[in-house]
Amino acid sequence: MSGHVNHLGQPIGFPVADWRPRERPPTTPMQGRYCRVEPLDAERHCAPLYDAYSADRDGRMWTYLPWGPYADFAEFRAATEAGLQREHFVTYAVIDAASDAAVGVASYLNINPAAGSIEVGGIAYSPALQRRPAGTEAMFLMMRRAFDELGYRRYEWKCNALNAPSRSAALRYGFRFEGIFRQADVVKGRNRDTAWFSITDGEWPAVKAAFEHWLDPANFTADGAQLQRLSELTRAG
Repeated sequence: MSGHVNHLGQPIGFPVADWRPRERPPTTPMQGRYCRVEPLDAERHCAPLYDAYSADRDGRMWTYLPWGPYADFAEFRAATEAGLQREHFVTYAVIDAASDAAVGVASYLNINPAAGSIEVGGIAYSPALQRRPAGTEAMFLMMRRAFDELGYRRYEWKCNALNAPSRSAALRYGFRFEGIFRQADVVKGRNRDTAWFSITDGEWPAVKAAFEHWLDPANFTADGAQLQRLSELTRAG
């Protein structure tokens, strides 16, 4: 229940003091310890991305995405260039700090500055980025920009309801499950039910602290093993 009522006794939403529409995400890099997140550029990033994606030999990473896999580099390059023309996407390449190569992409989409709502999606992580601190840090950097730099109120994650790894990742990152939108889309000729998750600005401080603790080098052994799981930290928050 809201706890706020109007003069007629009807429940209404809580006030959002001095609210103003937010800015769209800028096309500037985000620097972390394990990775750099920078605007996707087809000329600079397509070749290393294609090489990194080629390590996924069975095409598993494309199963639930509306694009891919690609027959060859030319097809991948053309699809990347077309994707960069999407009006409501701001797409970034994830650059691994160790190799200085692009190994994945992620986007802001469904950007609603008036409501202060923004979604992270279009996430295509190569094997070189999956289950690595750099991949987790990239998600943290994009959250931090949305909440701390731009002042958004809501950060969304949506995925195919059958995509168990993506749903697990959302919970690990501190998102809260909101429900299933049934028959929400048709992707590659098949029905898609969509699972919705979100983090709000009120939840962000605890989520941020969990990420910062997990990403601290002190949380890893000399051979790179984590001492405390991020899921434990976000669940505790």
